[in-house]
Amino acid sequence: MTLRCAVLDDYQGAALTMADWSPLAGRAEVRTFREYLPDRDRLAAELADCEIVVIMRERTPFDADLLGRLPRLRLLVTTGMRNASVDLAAAAARGVTVCGTASNATPPVELTWALLLGLARHVTTENRALRAGGPWQSTVGQDLAGRTLGLLGLGKIGTRVARVAGAFGMDVLAWSRHLTAERAADAGARLASGKEELLRGSDFVSVHLVLSDRTRGLLGEPELRAMRPHAYLVNTSRAAIVDRDALLRALGEGWIAGAGLDVFETEPLPADDPLRTLPNVLATPHLGYVTERNYRTFYAEAVADITAFLDGTPVRVLAGG
Repeated sequence: MTLRCAVLDDYQGAALTMADWSPLAGRAEVRTFREYLPDRDRLAAELADCEIVVIMRERTPFDADLLGRLPRLRLLVTTGMRNASVDLAAAAARGVTVCGTASNATPPVELTWALLLGLARHVTTENRALRAGGPWQSTVGQDLAGRTLGLLGLGKIGTRVARVAGAFGMDVLAWSRHLTAERAADAGARLASGKEELLRGSDFVSVHLVLSDRTRGLLGEPELRAMRPHAYLVNTSRAAIVDRDALLRALGEGWIAGAGLDVFETEPLPADDPLRTLPNVLATPHLGYVTERNYRTFYAEAVADITAFLDGTPVRVLAGG
């Protein structure tokens, strides 16, 4: 019997071209969805006949309610080996296997620097003026050399960001709850005594932490007020690490110079969201992991996950799945 497989959130229409899906021929009928499906009733209806679903990162959450509305579902494949929007316990309780794929750490590092450089040199403002026949030079950029970059988190991504900062001649401060001075030094950074010291002493602050109960709302009003008025905040990690209301006030009232954002609590970002129009925000639509290399890895390993599952030997099974 041919099973049905849905590939969700294929915004660019790239899923079927980034991997060889022929191993599934005759075993699974694959269809892709290019548009985000925010309506849960419609989403459940579209997936009602599917035994296999492939999801892209955390674009579409799979909580207990949705899983309960998909009685035919047997395999859920998520790109990456961590997905906080999937209820693994609920999946396990319903006999749904959850598998992941590898993911490359370099794409979000590169986007972090794209945002940081864009902010420092006012690239969006100057490009808009050039295209519209506006003033020839209207801003004065910030230097990176000799400035301080504060990194909240120094894991795989944060470490790579720190090493790039060294190439620009920046001083790097780093902090997380369990970071040691030795680990910071290995990445070319100095350990801050706490987040407060890091925020007060940095010209640019970049977030590279995993979202958890301890990091949710880590940067609120007191923390954002502690930053320098000329400082920029960059977040390519998870939106909820920064208190949204406090951030909007910080940007609107000039507590900080601006922000580079790639992650949002509601995605896609609503059309009327103020983050779309604030002049001191440089925002991208969650592109941190969206590169050809990552997509080829994601979808090739998704095919391998499905094939292994159909062969009775699932691979890359996530805990609880």
